[in-house]
Amino acid sequence: VIGQIWILLLGGLGMAALMDIWAGHDIIANPLNSILAIAIFGSIVSYLYSAPPFKLKAEGWRGCFALGASYIALPWWCGMAMFGELTPSVVVLTSIYSFAGLGIAIVNDFKSIEGDRELGLKSLPVEFGVDGAKYICATLIDVTQLSGAAFLYVIGEQTYAYILAGLVLPQIAAQFAYLLKDPIEYDVKYQATAQPFLVLGILVLALAVAHHGGNVEFPSLA
Repeated sequence: VIGQIWILLLGGLGMAALMDIWAGHDIIANPLNSILAIAIFGSIVSYLYSAPPFKLKAEGWRGCFALGASYIALPWWCGMAMFGELTPSVVVLTSIYSFAGLGIAIVNDFKSIEGDRELGLKSLPVEFGVDGAKYICATLIDVTQLSGAAFLYVIGEQTYAYILAGLVLPQIAAQFAYLLKDPIEYDVKYQATAQPFLVLGILVLALAVAHHGGNVEFPSLA
């Protein structure tokens, strides 16, 4: 197992470095826009997720956000750096949007609630109970996406905003049909029904950012 870890780690980092070279990235002048830097960061997060002393997976909020960011932010950063330019504002936007991924990560914890409790892992279903965690899960998923739609509307990408908001509706329907009814019994059905629309929403948000010039500026509250 240790050998496999080193092969995958070094192989992945080597491939990331080759992609930087192929894309002509100047990682000294612009380290943010580097596939290798993103790969190193992701590798560190994966280590912190499982290994002491941090062991992020032992605590629900930190562990689920680490997973959520790995689902949403890290792939987006990699694609943006490879085919465009990753900017600080996009890093912030995708990190915020990763709270939807946090919600998705909670779904994976419902079936393991008894084992997590025995092992002392403070997953959100353990900490808040099944009923509390399922509403936290649904709220994070829906509010994050609707906030993303509102953001797109404010910056002038209204068409994309309407599409993203529309994609939330079938997810809400699936939540009432499966997640909020019994997240342990219907977790697979919920994810199979709702997650394609969440993924399409991520694509819509990405297309909106590209249509906006590949960068976004957050509106001033002043």
